Amino acid sequence: MIDLQNISFDHHKTPIFKELSLKIGKGETWAIVGPSGCGKTTLLSLVCGLLKPKAGQVMIDGMLLIKPRKQTGLILQDYGLLPWATIRDNILLGKKLQQFGLSTLFESNQRFETPEYDGWITKLGLYDLQEKYPHQLSGGQKQRAAIARTFILNPDLILLDEPFSALDGPTREALIEEIRSYISAQHTTLLMVTHSIDEAFVLCDHFLVILDAPNNSFETIHLESGTDRAETIERVKHLMRISMDNEDK
Repeated sequence: MIDLQNISFDHHKTPIFKELSLKIGKGETWAIVGPSGCGKTTLLSLVCGLLKPKAGQVMIDGMLLIKPRKQTGLILQDYGLLPWATIRDNILLGKKLQQFGLSTLFESNQRFETPEYDGWITKLGLYDLQEKYPHQLSGGQKQRAAIARTFILNPDLILLDEPFSALDGPTREALIEEIRSYISAQHTTLLMVTHSIDEAFVLCDHFLVILDAPNNSFETIHLESGTDRAETIERVKHLMRISMDNEDK
């Protein structure tokens, strides 16, 4: 599904990645963990097509990624909702872009319908909030709108960037369960940036631990059938402690 081939990337002349190679199979679920500033979000942006590597190639489904692809869904920590658009228009934003492009996106006479829309706004408890604006919603409601916007695209790849960190416990658990159920049913590939090991182990079976930012030191850990889950969790936490120690030096 995803093939990172010798990726190098600098930010303001500071090296973030140097010849990073990683393969992620169809339907696999990966967590990217590591200290602040190590390049977790940068890596997600490279896979999304929002950033281009200085060297190397990003391949998805055997195709060179040169711009954001329609089948990729991105769920952000800050929700990514347009403040001047209703929740309905925000949820339908990606679908409209897929079908009509940017030029006709906000034409007032355009009434857009998609069969997935009603199902998801009902399932995620947004039916009575369609005509409200983002500032009128709670954090959990806004995050559910962001999830609905992604799910109606029927993505084969979902990218998550710390999407639950600002939410209360019950809301966070409910949204994690919605995403877990979706990716399991659809065999969707997932790549998730998180500081929470507990969240990572609910959603992911594979872990990319960035050990020493901004240098190119990584370790991958795989939670496979028959492996000791508690032992794997402790291994990831041990590597996280190492990476935090490296950050403090």
